[in-house]
Amino acid sequence: MEYQEDLGFQIRTLSHLVKRMVDQTAFSGKDAHPTGVQGWILGYLYNNQDKDVFQRDIQQQFSIRRSTVTGILQLMEKNGLITRSSVDRDARLKKLELTPYAIELHERVGRSIRQVETSLAESLSPEEKQEFIRLCEKIRASLLNSDAAPSHK
Repeated sequence: MEYQEDLGFQIRTLSHLVKRMVDQTAFSGKDAHPTGVQGWILGYLYNNQDKDVFQRDIQQQFSIRRSTVTGILQLMEKNGLITRSSVDRDARLKKLELTPYAIELHERVGRSIRQVETSLAESLSPEEKQEFIRLCEKIRASLLNSDAAPSHK
């Protein structure tokens, strides 16, 4: 069997193409842009701007070790994406906040995702889109069920 006929190959290829399209739209003309994990953290901070968010929240939300999160946050701070500031109740805690640059960046990525999504949707009829989503959900459920059920071989 050719690898082009493998479902996993097709899914991975589509995922890479979509990511490339989003990146090209959102970051055209920009030298540097956030890594995948940094993007997820930006999204989490953006969606929780009304709350105090600390490093431990990032660790828990993304199941990342403390040392790994420390390095990611230090780089994000160095790149002007976040600031860390002490809170009154405990000077040891450092609240994470997005910079105006990071907010603009996150919103630009959101616009890019919507633009790419529109382009993708235009390539399928409404019935094909519905069938594609149904098949993806079926595959996802199958993978989740196979991970949850212990193998007795």
